[in-house]
Formats: sequence, structure tokens, C-alpha cells
Amino acid sequence: MTNTPPSPTGPAAIAPERRGWLTRSLDVVERVGNRLPDPAVLFLLLMVLAWVVSALLSQVSFSEIDPRSGQAIEIRNMLAGGSLTAFMATMVSTFTSFPPLGVVLVAMLGLGVAEHSGLINAGLRAAMAVTPRVLLTPALIAVGILSHVAVDAGYVLVIPLGAVIFYAAGRHPLAGIAAAFAGVSGGFSATMGVPSSLDPLLAGLTQTAAQLVDPSVVIAPLNNFYFTTASSVLIVLLGWALTDLVIEPRLRATIVDGDPSELPTQEPLQAAERRGLRAALVTALVAGALFAWSLTGDTPWAAAPDDDGVRKLLVSGAPLMQSIVPIIFIGFLLPGIAYGIAAGTLKTHRDVVAGMSKAMSGMGYYIVMAFFCAQFIYAFGQSNLGALLALKGANALRDAALPLGVTLTGIILLTATVNLLIGSASAKWALIGSIMVPMLMQLGVSPDLTQAAYRVGDSSTNIITPLLPYFPLIVVFCRRYVQRAGIGTLVALMLPYSVTFLVGWTIFLLTYWHFGHPLGIGATYEYTPAVTAP
Repeated sequence: MTNTPPSPTGPAAIAPERRGWLTRSLDVVERVGNRLPDPAVLFLLLMVLAWVVSALLSQVSFSEIDPRSGQAIEIRNMLAGGSLTAFMATMVSTFTSFPPLGVVLVAMLGLGVAEHSGLINAGLRAAMAVTPRVLLTPALIAVGILSHVAVDAGYVLVIPLGAVIFYAAGRHPLAGIAAAFAGVSGGFSATMGVPSSLDPLLAGLTQTAAQLVDPSVVIAPLNNFYFTTASSVLIVLLGWALTDLVIEPRLRATIVDGDPSELPTQEPLQAAERRGLRAALVTALVAGALFAWSLTGDTPWAAAPDDDGVRKLLVSGAPLMQSIVPIIFIGFLLPGIAYGIAAGTLKTHRDVVAGMSKAMSGMGYYIVMAFFCAQFIYAFGQSNLGALLALKGANALRDAALPLGVTLTGIILLTATVNLLIGSASAKWALIGSIMVPMLMQLGVSPDLTQAAYRVGDSSTNIITPLLPYFPLIVVFCRRYVQRAGIGTLVALMLPYSVTFLVGWTIFLLTYWHFGHPLGIGATYEYTPAVTAP
């Protein structure tokens, strides 16, 4: 492809932005969001609030029956001497046993090596280099979705690369940014048939919330995998139509006014990178074949070797299901090492360790947040406040007699709204899930379905909130090509994606649920309590 700039007609720069109702509304959201404390501090404040509320309600009698004991529920005073000393004595174990902590860190070790060696970068560039022009938009969105396996790599790699590819193809670079941003962030909960670290992270939080009601509940790490894989097709098709039929036509009057000599170009793969990709592909194929062979016959991966078919592998207690995160770790570690050796980016074993260390250094903030989140979940669970809210909420829903589809839609809209103020997917789900999962379990709804509804709402509004940590970076990418682009420009660019994804994805989930298609591995639609109330 030649690096010829597009030639839209119109003014040499974007016209001054009009402060319409959308811009004014977003200004309010930004001011309110900036006044919120950091998520780590927010969890600390919520923990203190749970202590105070538990002390106030510990003297109140409730008629709701606790399904775990069959007795009237009681609120435990977390400010009592025994509760405080127990909190102090278990603080370390509460943190270290927090389910999302270990699974995320282990998965990131393998991803860190793949990213540090250059495998992820070269792989994405290779995929885009062989894409026909007519399929440029859907391929870019698909690569954006695929980049989720590397957590935030898509923001710093795929989005600017999308602008470069569109610009080199004679199309408007802002359309490339919009399409890539839609895939990377708007479709963050979708998967392209490859698990990401978000899957076990959310599943761990869901399990923690579900165990507030039923300690025996175990959530499979890939409990939404089939749904999110199918969702990726929806996101690609919707994003493709919006980009080519709505977004790019509206950009025809916006001239690219960046200095052509300073605009980035798409770097072709070097010989060493091609050699590394071949080595990584061979390694992945050999490892995959060996893994597939280990699943055959009387395999130790099975929970019940005497069971029939693949069911023995997919039940939640099977060693295979308990090993999903280590499999993700090895699945990126081995090809990453093979790429690095062949491409010359990994010289010694110290480079491999350096890649892991770099990945862990980027997880510092998450670890801090996880500490306070774990303490809040502990206080919320031990006080029985979560169970009380779940039971009262379930009773209110029963009295309202709302169809489950309406309830699921409400969860999606609630999540999408909260997402405008709190960007962290895990922080939001820790807050919302600790209430919604137990509440719907009382109505016989599985945690897997509740989590699927959350994931739809969590992604759809990522691309229109200035509080997204990477939002300012995307504005900078836009200004490389259109110097007067700002937050309002980007919001106006992404608003059609956000609204369309929210409506279309909600309808898709409701239709998916209506026809009973499987949500994921080891997932169900209904929940049956282990202990029922008399």
C-alpha cells in the first residue's frame, strides 16, 4: 500500500465545536466523575460504611429467611470487638485468597512475555498487512477485539495502527481510529474465540458474590465464553456498518491537516519478525496438538473418567476447568519465547524474566485496588448485608412480577450508566455483582447469566466517557491527523457506536437467552439452591 493521504472536501480544519446538549451533559459527567475518589479509596469508604450500617442494623429483626441456614437472617455487627479482631487476624489471608488476584497475575505472566518479545505487536501487524481493502474495516475491528488477550495492548497498538492503515489506504484516518476504538473498547467484553484475562477476573468476582448466598457455588472461568465469542460477530458487523455507512461519510468534510512528513506510516514486517512469527506458529501448533492429545481417552484432565463424551472435561470440578488460567499462561509463554529466540528479541532467560517483571510492574495499581476490594467483600459478606439486600431485592422483584428480560435489561442499563463514572471493569462488577448476583440467585437465575448481562453494559459506554483512562490518549491520536480535534470530537465520533452497541447487544443477549444457547463452558441459565428454605 502506498502512503497517499485521503482527499476529503471541506474546510482545512474542524469547525469550532458547538456546545450542544451532548457536550454539556458530558461536561457534567466529567466534573462529577473527577470528584469521585479513586476506586481503591472508594472500596475503603464502602467498607467503613458496611461496618457502620451493620452496627445499626444488628439490633433489628428481619423476617427474610437465609437460604443457607433456613433461619431468619441476622446482621452481624462488624464494629463489635470479636468482628474487628477477626478482621485483623484474617486481613492477609483475605487478600491473598481473593479469587481474581491470582488468576489475573498468573495470566499476565505469560502475556507479558509474549508482549515483551514482540510477538503480539508483530502478529497484529501481520494480520492487518494481508487484509484486502474491502475487508479493512471488519478486520480492524476483529483485531481490536482479539487484542483483549493482551489486556490494554490494543489501546496503544491497534488504535494508532488503525489510523495508519486507513490513511495509507486512502481512507480517513479518524474512521480507522473510530473502528479500532470500537473493537478494542466498545467490544471489550467480546472475544474472538480466544480467552482473555477478563474472563477469569470477572468469573472470580462472580464466584465471590455468589458465595455470599451459597458457599458451594463454583463459577467456571469461561462461563460466558460461547456468548462473548458469538458477540464478537455482532460487534464486527455493527461496527462495520457504522464505520462505512455513517462515520466515514460524515468525515468527508474534515480535511487531514497534519504534516504528511510527520504522519506515522505502517512499518512492514522485518525478516527477523517473520522468522519469529513462523517459530511462534509452529510452537503453538505443536503445543496445541500435544494438549489435544492429552484430552483423549482416559485423560487425567477429566473429573469423572467413566462419564461419556466431553462432559467429563467440562464440569466445573474437572482439572481441565480448574487449569484454564495456567493454560492461558503457557499458551502465550511458549510462543512468546519461540518468537523471541527466532527474532532475536530474547537473548537469555533473563529477558524472559524481564518480560514477566514488566507485566507485573504494570499490575501495581490493580494489586492495590484488589487489596481494598477484598476487604470490602469480606466485610460485606461477613455482615450479611449482601444477603439481606439480595433477599429484600428478590422479594421486591417478585412483588413487581417483572419479566426476567426486563430485569436483565435493567442490569445492562445500570452498568452502562455506572460505567460513565467508574472505568475499571473489575471495580464496577465488585460493586454491582455483590448485590445483583445474590439477588437474582434468589429468583433462580444463574450467576453466569447475570454476569453476561453485566458484560454487555460494561463495554457499550466505554467509548464515550472521558473518564476512561485511555480516552485522552485517543484524542492525541486524533490530533496527529486533525489538529483541532478534541474530546467533543471523539465523543461525537463514538456516540453512534455506543448507542448501537448498547441496543443491539441487549437485544442479542435476550434473544440468545430466549433460545437457550449455551452461555459458556460449565455455565447454566438457572440456579437451584443447595439448601432450600422450609
